Amino acid sequence: MSFDPQGGRAFGLLKAQQEEGLDSINQEFLADPKYRDEEDLDSKLEAFKKKYMEFDRNDRGDIDMMGLKRMLEKLGVAKTHLELKKMMSEVTGGATETISYKDFIRMMLGKRNGILKLILMYEGMAKDDGEKPSGPPPKKMIADLP
Repeated sequence: MSFDPQGGRAFGLLKAQQEEGLDSINQEFLADPKYRDEEDLDSKLEAFKKKYMEFDRNDRGDIDMMGLKRMLEKLGVAKTHLELKKMMSEVTGGATETISYKDFIRMMLGKRNGILKLILMYEGMAKDDGEKPSGPPPKKMIADLP
């Protein structure tokens, strides 16, 4: 197996271009009067961008069915093909087979609670629950039982 030093550099350049494109879309939403009353819009958009880039596996600026499947599996919420199609349709209105970044933002900022939005919001809340205990649990004695 040979190592291609250009591969990593090319991937980094591709990701930088993708991030630049998503930043441009974020600016459109920041300038849109429809979203001006949205609290912490700038930080929300930044978080959405990071989450979106994590699951845009084809690096084409959209999340396809396989990207959605991997996203949900990584979050521990495996879905059937039919459920994935339903989620995709909820987000895109049935117009396309991929989720664009604009569709993704509209879903996350929208008032409707679609399945995918609820899963992503729950995943975000689970991360914010604070520190998890580490190491083995403390030993219990029979006298400690209720």
